[in-house]
Amino acid sequence: MDILQAIRTAFAAGIGESNLWIADSFVIVFLTLLAAAIAGWFMAKLESRAARTHNLWDDALVISVRRPLKWLIWGIGLTLAAEIAGQHADSIVLASVDWVRRLGAIVISVWFLNGFITRAEANLMDAEFTHKPMDKTTAMALGRLLRISVIITAVLVGLQSLGYSVSGVLAFGGIGGIAVGFAAKDLLANFFGGLMIYLDRPFAVGDWVRSPDKNIEGTVEDIGWRLTRIRTFDKRPLYVPNSTFTQISVENPSRMTHRRIYETVGIRYDDGVKMGEIIVDVKAMLRSHPEIDSDNTLIVNFNQFATSSLDFFVYCFTHTTEWVKYHEVKQDVLLKILDIIQKHGAQCAFPTSTLHVPDTLRFESNLSELNPGAIQRSAP
Repeated sequence: MDILQAIRTAFAAGIGESNLWIADSFVIVFLTLLAAAIAGWFMAKLESRAARTHNLWDDALVISVRRPLKWLIWGIGLTLAAEIAGQHADSIVLASVDWVRRLGAIVISVWFLNGFITRAEANLMDAEFTHKPMDKTTAMALGRLLRISVIITAVLVGLQSLGYSVSGVLAFGGIGGIAVGFAAKDLLANFFGGLMIYLDRPFAVGDWVRSPDKNIEGTVEDIGWRLTRIRTFDKRPLYVPNSTFTQISVENPSRMTHRRIYETVGIRYDDGVKMGEIIVDVKAMLRSHPEIDSDNTLIVNFNQFATSSLDFFVYCFTHTTEWVKYHEVKQDVLLKILDIIQKHGAQCAFPTSTLHVPDTLRFESNLSELNPGAIQRSAP
């Protein structure tokens, strides 16, 4: 403080007592610069310490507060200096420092809170910061709701700081909301449809969904407040209004616990006596297969007398739900069934037809082969 007083005295000696406000402004700017440097050094140390830990909240807090804190220090210092200058200078800009300070504080607060919410949202989905990461859909929904709440609150506080009546604004908003509600009912329907998706969570970002009611199938990429973006399997984006999901059934194959193998296999009628042994061996193979869930429903039974075959069906479930691996398991099962059939000396049936020829026609056919003119000569 002695140094600052000496600076003030030196200024007074040079510019006169009437201009001491210049010295005061200089001192405030110097203190602001010093405080910003100290705060920056302290926050750098704090950030390096937070980086060595994996706490969910301290990382988000330290990273989000660093830059807004510097701006807050500079804002307070510069507005104080401008306020002192405004008392000795006739300027409209300097006279409006008070509301500039208030609005600046609101903007910096919104900056900090939005940064903190965004960083916490990312940490909640990161397994490095939490042993049970939150799913992306829920984290994004909470983040959006909190950010919207911060912005709306900041706007209301800013209007109050500027002298506007918040109650009047809310009343106008209520009346205007009714008119907007009638004019934009589809938009509101999509908004509430998105809200229902966030609350009920029939699917999340990254899930494979399809609808038996609509031609909708693909992977969910984004759930917005109005639209949900789905990437179809031919890589085209499909934009579905959220209100659609309140009117249709949605199937989520990504949440299945198993995948089903349901196949019908036919053998020849000539191999009917071997059917029982084949069924026993196929069932034993499925029960011992490492990729087949033997604790779930497992059926192998002679099913029907088909037109050209004796059919038995195979009904079981795989452990895996991955599409590619499921087909590899299914291929292995079908190949093993084919080996079992061949091991018993049987064959898989294919569509055949048997033509029964009468004996007389067969006899005449044999005569025609021996003497092509015989049949013609016997004709009347």
